[in-house]
Amino acid sequence: MTAPAVSEDYLRSIVEVARRDASIARVLREICALEGAVRASALDLVGAQLRATAAAADVLECVQALRRDDIARAIIDRLGPPG
Repeated sequence: MTAPAVSEDYLRSIVEVARRDASIARVLREICALEGAVRASALDLVGAQLRATAAAADVLECVQALRRDDIARAIIDRLGPPG
């Protein structure tokens, strides 16, 4: 099963939100810099917590997208590495 496509606009929106809020940018950089399996495990925990608090579907969709290596690399490319 292939992962659904993430549009350039969707990715741009994630990056724009991060650029407006340094704390979001910092967390995204840290998450996206993790090795894929570690990132997936961390996002499993985040997703579980968000579902327990009835987070909006678009938030859960974003967490799901962050599991993908191509999305993580694109975010790091646009925001820069952590540090």
